[in-house]
Amino acid sequence: MSSLLFSPLTLRGITLKNRIAVSPMCQYSSEDGFANDWHFVHLGSRAVGGAGLIIFEASAVEAIGRITAQDLGIYKDEHVAPLARIVKFLHEHGSVAGIQLAHAGRKASTSPPWTGGAPIAPNAEGGWLPVAPSPLAFDEKSTVPTELDEAGIQRVIRSFAEATDRARTAGFRLVEIHGAHGYLLHEFLSPLSNKRTDRYGGSFENRVRFTREVTRAVRQRWPEELPLFVRLSATDWVEGGWTVEDSVALAKLLKEDGADLIDCSSGAIVPGVKIPAGPGYQVPLSERVRREAGIATGAVGFIQSAFQADSILRTGQADLVLLARELLRDPYWPLHAAKELHAKVEWPKQYERAQN
Repeated sequence: MSSLLFSPLTLRGITLKNRIAVSPMCQYSSEDGFANDWHFVHLGSRAVGGAGLIIFEASAVEAIGRITAQDLGIYKDEHVAPLARIVKFLHEHGSVAGIQLAHAGRKASTSPPWTGGAPIAPNAEGGWLPVAPSPLAFDEKSTVPTELDEAGIQRVIRSFAEATDRARTAGFRLVEIHGAHGYLLHEFLSPLSNKRTDRYGGSFENRVRFTREVTRAVRQRWPEELPLFVRLSATDWVEGGWTVEDSVALAKLLKEDGADLIDCSSGAIVPGVKIPAGPGYQVPLSERVRREAGIATGAVGFIQSAFQADSILRTGQADLVLLARELLRDPYWPLHAAKELHAKVEWPKQYERAQN
């Protein structure tokens, strides 16, 4: 039986050589949003390692949308050239380069995780005032964000659209909108963080409006032949929060708006939530969205072995698997997985002597 993990996947006008994707992973290694040699080596090694799709880390569409001051950005034209250098290398080595467009919302203005990840106050060096759907801080240590008015909402939508133009100029072949993990779009979706009483709050229809408007704006600027992903936290894991049923309903709407795949993650809208984390714990969310919304999905979360990844695809729980920690531990995981699954893949000619 041939491996489905190493079968091609066609989305609009692109074909991935396999169904292994590098999940977006923040590196907190930028200055003023610019990609540098760290990003080149980090992402380039995963292309050499055989991943079919490599999605660049959450890239802020405006400066105040960064989680930390060290986040990657795509909020000014000068960011394009260093991104394009990496994109060119990835494509030369057989991977498809994608980028995750993001806005951190109320979870912005923090220090990098290895220095504690604490919020940085707006009046402190390196800090700024975050924005959100409602003036609710993420936790007791965080700054109370400014509530976006309608003009601010439209500004953010324009920022996503302009970032999309830059992504195309840089040569990316896939864009993912970050609507998960407690960041701005997710904050609008979840009733735990959205207490608005205008047309962007209250009912399900109102709370999904912003995400849908961003998706339509990006799709309008993104070439018809190139795919668009949306990452969702498919559940908040909290009573009274966003649910998998909500995700199914939104996925149907996003499909109408031009999305091609829902990247199914979960959680992170509020602190202190007990999440049943374990190998493949989010895969059932992907399976349900795929089956009930009739849209392609990506599964992510503690996917560790080649056989596990292949089984997820073979049993119809996802169309794509996204790996994070495993690809940090081993950039060449796809090459090793191919050997385990007896799939024939081309190694880089420089490394062929290491196959035996």
